Amino acid sequence: QYFLGGRDVSTLDDDELSLMRNDMIGFIFQSFNLIAQYTVLENIEVPLLYRAGYPAIGREEREWCTELARMVGLGDRLDHRPFQLSGGQQQRVSIARALVNDPQIILADEPTGNLDSATEEEIMEILHNLNGQGRTIIMVTHEPAVARQAKRQIMMKDGLIESETIQEPVFSTH
Repeated sequence: QYFLGGRDVSTLDDDELSLMRNDMIGFIFQSFNLIAQYTVLENIEVPLLYRAGYPAIGREEREWCTELARMVGLGDRLDHRPFQLSGGQQQRVSIARALVNDPQIILADEPTGNLDSATEEEIMEILHNLNGQGRTIIMVTHEPAVARQAKRQIMMKDGLIESETIQEPVFSTH
C-alpha cells in the first residue's frame, strides 16, 4: 500500500489520482514545459484549470499567481510569453506554476540542467527556501554540486539504488 496525504492511492481511480497529484504535488521540469502562446501569468495558472469541478479562475487566484510571479522575480514580466524570457526566467515560471496549488511535495527533474551557473545558484536558493518552509523536494540531477546541496542523496545506476547518503546540506553562499 502507498499512502499520500493519508489516502491509500492504490484504491483511487485515474481521475482521483489526477486530482490528488494536482493538489499535493508540484512539478518542475528540466525543459520547463511552458505553453508557448500563454503569458507568464497564464502559464502559472495552468494547474488551477485542472482542479476538482474545474471552477473558473477568480480574482483571488489571479492575485495569488501574480504574487508567485513576484516571489520568483517575474512580477514585471506577467504579460511576456516564454520565447521572450531567458532560460532562468522560464524555470522561475515553472517553479511558480509548481507552487500554485500550495503542494507539500515538489518533484524537480533536472531543474538546473539547462541553466548557467549563476542562474543555477538562484534556482537552488529558491528550492532551499521552499524546503525551509516545510515542503519536500524530490530532485533528480546528474550534477554532483547540485546533489551535494541535498540533505539526502540516493544514487541510482541502471534503475537500482547504488548508495544512499544522509548529510547536512551544503548551501551555496553569495
